[in-house]
Amino acid sequence: MKIAVYGPLYNERSKSTIQTLIAYLTKRDAKVVFEKNFHTSISADSDIDIEAYSFDTFEVLEASFNLLISIGGDGTILRAITFVKNLNIPIVGINTGRLGFLATIPMNTIHKAMDEIFEGNYRISKRSLLTIGTDSNAAALDLDFALNEIAVSRKNTTSMISVETWLDDDYLTSYWADGLIISTPTGSTGYSLSCGGPVILPESDSLVLTPIAPHNLNARPLVISSDKIIKLKVSGRENQHLVSLDSRINTLENNTTITIQKAPFYIHMIELEADGFVETLRKKLLWGADPRN
Repeated sequence: MKIAVYGPLYNERSKSTIQTLIAYLTKRDAKVVFEKNFHTSISADSDIDIEAYSFDTFEVLEASFNLLISIGGDGTILRAITFVKNLNIPIVGINTGRLGFLATIPMNTIHKAMDEIFEGNYRISKRSLLTIGTDSNAAALDLDFALNEIAVSRKNTTSMISVETWLDDDYLTSYWADGLIISTPTGSTGYSLSCGGPVILPESDSLVLTPIAPHNLNARPLVISSDKIIKLKVSGRENQHLVSLDSRINTLENNTTITIQKAPFYIHMIELEADGFVETLRKKLLWGADPRN
């Protein structure tokens, strides 16, 4: 099995996880390739002799990989997908972060979880993405897709912005707000949820528009079909606004027409048999837990 391993820069919290994973994959005789910067970061720590294993490194991925292991939190997985793109390489996350809706494997269950994966006891959860385009040549984006959400928001001001919004060329409304989030089902448990948006099951063929601190109080999150093409145009007191793709931030000129739609490819997330989305909701959001106990 050919496995890519990605993580943020090495830190003490991830140390034991990395040691355990290296030992496990070595025992399994897997061909392991570390992301270049992550490999350099680990190599700089004297307690982990990663050089002794002669692992290869990657800066870009190829379709020949069987698996990508992300070590970190959900944000790490969001960065990992920028390597996977449309290659259909399954991703699994070992959670050294906090909540972990995407990175679901706890640090203390690595052996058990990896045994399940090597034995094929898992399912693939196909996660839809969003793509973005603009009508301005000056607004070219290095990466034009997002797994969680695409959001427009105000820049360098406390004043709200106006976000004119169309669905399939039909005018919907103008949101007077700090911004607007367009979220996938995967992203519905992230930024959108914190702004009052609904939780949507990953397999749902839908998107949600969630205003950020709207001034027009009758503006509420709206669930739409994922085949809708969303067009936005932002205006406000400043000449520019921000657009973020899974927290990758870009600056656009006001009155730029932004087009957002479902991407033509999916990200494949590995789910273990005992770790489905509903189970994750119960664990992470404490649904069903009685606070009196």
